[in-house]
Amino acid sequence: MAIVNYEKLTRIYEAHAKRIDKATTINIHESLADKTARIGKLEKNYIEWFEYYFVDYATCKSAPFHVKISNIIIKNKVCKLLNDAFRGSAKSVHTMLGVPLYLAYVKKELNFMLLIGENEEKAKRLISDIQANLKHNNRFINDYGEQFNQGDWAEGNFTTKDGIHFHALGFGQDPRGLRFGEFRPDYIGCDDIDTLKRCNNDRLIREAIDYITGTLWGCFDKGRERFVFNNNLIHKNSILAKLIELAKIANVESKKQGFANPYHHIKTKAVLDDNFTPSWPAKYTALYWREKRLATPYRSWMREYMCTPLMDGAVFKPEWMQHCKMLSLDKYDALELYGDLSYKDKGDYKAMFLMGKIKRDFHVIFSFCRQTSRQVCASWLYDLYEKHKLQRYPIVYKIEGLFAMDEFVSDFDTEGDYRGYYIPVIADKRPKEGKYERIEAGSGHFERLRVYWNEEEKDTLDQTTAIDQHLTFEKGSGANDDAPDAVQADIADLNKATFVSSFEIQTASRTSYKKRDF
Repeated sequence: MAIVNYEKLTRIYEAHAKRIDKATTINIHESLADKTARIGKLEKNYIEWFEYYFVDYATCKSAPFHVKISNIIIKNKVCKLLNDAFRGSAKSVHTMLGVPLYLAYVKKELNFMLLIGENEEKAKRLISDIQANLKHNNRFINDYGEQFNQGDWAEGNFTTKDGIHFHALGFGQDPRGLRFGEFRPDYIGCDDIDTLKRCNNDRLIREAIDYITGTLWGCFDKGRERFVFNNNLIHKNSILAKLIELAKIANVESKKQGFANPYHHIKTKAVLDDNFTPSWPAKYTALYWREKRLATPYRSWMREYMCTPLMDGAVFKPEWMQHCKMLSLDKYDALELYGDLSYKDKGDYKAMFLMGKIKRDFHVIFSFCRQTSRQVCASWLYDLYEKHKLQRYPIVYKIEGLFAMDEFVSDFDTEGDYRGYYIPVIADKRPKEGKYERIEAGSGHFERLRVYWNEEEKDTLDQTTAIDQHLTFEKGSGANDDAPDAVQADIADLNKATFVSSFEIQTASRTSYKKRDF
């Protein structure tokens, strides 16, 4: 068991208590009638109630998903909420502080809350947050009176004057037999339990699921069984992922038997669409998320902010991603630049690769893989053309079929108008069915270690993103696959070009021809 650093936790607690005390100012001149009316109005709406009493946390308006999540917990005395939300979504503040206290003091539906953290130290930090508000939140005390009674967060439990008990445990600690008077836990919250280390061990995951579904759920008091599991979906073999699988099965069976769904799985991504529209517009902007995306590796972005865990090596293995020094362009047997460009402006990834083939090997010489506009793609291509004097080399320029659409032609032609010349780009109008099968079939070239990436671009965002898209490529994963699609098309075309050029026409005299019998 990890040693709890009480000195550190005490400093954090005391600093937090001071912030709460300073932030929760009250109107000392408010009349009793006004106070009663204000409290009555606030208690009718959890979000308004939360934003008034917990002003230290509610620095901006709550998000629509906060309303949805809180309504599920408040309106369902028996529920299992799987709160699958991005980092920075305030999932803990609402479900481990605001909603429980609302249930306790407004709805009178909480007697015993059990908080489970990844370890004992994190669990005690959760419970200390509740205690700090009960002892130092002036607004809460002004309206609901002095509430703290006995115990202490440092001991892992405390009780209010109204007899409401709060208890904290590290994940895996035994809660059997836990009760406070006649009460057993009626609200159990698990907060950020999943770890990548546990996810990589099937036995630990099975034990974790057994702990939740057996040990924890077995603690509930009859009639009120609110369970909340907060986490972003970090792995396909995580506790949350396994609970989501259980939820799907249980909800189907419940529907067949005419029961209400016991599980509620709410997935909240940081952005709602390809334009980076924030799911919490009062706190975040599209610009903030665009900058965050640029500074975050692709897999981390998808895991931490888009609730989409991506695994390495489902089709392409990390050890297949080789680097080498590229040859001068005149040394290659064939050269082609292929682009896979989305028809959307800025949302989807645009991928373009100049590749060369030398004997049996394929070199990814220049890479472009960005979530940007087509105009930026066109500018990059023309810059590349000028910088490396590509007009000197027999390069084929192809863009996937949609390039034939007017909007695509316009973007590249506009750049050509500006430059005073035109790159001879042609549209690849061939039907391309079965993307997954095509890309998977092309993975053999990587497996045979015949594909090399330009070592001079090793630390660039374009190449890193392209390699990440290869490593996370998997059928149904939801990961972007523009880079693997473009590279596969490049390889297929280069193979065709060198197949034709590798054969020489052989002739023989008429007299040397030996007639065969058929």
